[in-house]
Amino acid sequence: MLEVQDLNVYYGESHILRNVDLSVRPGQMVCLIGRNGVGKSTLLKTVVGLLRQRSGRVELLGRDLTGLPPHRRARGGIAYVPQGREIIPQLTVRENLMLGMEALPGGLGQHRHIDPVVFELFPVLEKFLARRGGDLSGGQQQQLAIARALLGKPKLLLLDEPTEGIQPSVVLDIERAVRRIIETTGISVLLVEQHLHFVRQADWYYAMQKGGVVASGPTAELSKEVVDRFLSV
Repeated sequence: MLEVQDLNVYYGESHILRNVDLSVRPGQMVCLIGRNGVGKSTLLKTVVGLLRQRSGRVELLGRDLTGLPPHRRARGGIAYVPQGREIIPQLTVRENLMLGMEALPGGLGQHRHIDPVVFELFPVLEKFLARRGGDLSGGQQQQLAIARALLGKPKLLLLDEPTEGIQPSVVLDIERAVRRIIETTGISVLLVEQHLHFVRQADWYYAMQKGGVVASGPTAELSKEVVDRFLSV
């Protein structure tokens, strides 16, 4: 599905990602862990095309994405929910959701029907379709952002800190929804997460430090030593 090979990314002359190798298999949930500032969000932004690598490769289903802008990557199967969610507060829930369908072939010109599966995953959204996105709680906005991404029918879903600043009950709702998405659609998920319970829902983890991957393995074998060393909890 996703292959990242020997990836190096800079901000100006600052070397942020250093020789990163990573893979996500079809239907797999992979979690990036590490303390703040180690390059996790930079890696997601590079995969989606918001940042350019200086060297290395990013491939989706064997296709080299180098040089492709974010909208081409979106239509090629990558959906991205950034840290902070970035819904459009002035638009209604319905209008925000419909924007997700711009990633489909033909965009909104050919797709106007909201797939009801997003309401099965996040029932609160159906009740609030006419409400402005900015009037939702933080947890509801996160559910809206994930639902919007899913409406583009991605093959790979990137989630950056999906539980940040969200009340515990909604965190559990989001965890269950992400697992259900994987189990029912076969979508692969790559996420950045600090919430240990959510991390353990993943199949595989990569721990990052100083811009590089320094440990990886099945989350079932994620030891207390690795958690204490790399995870800010």
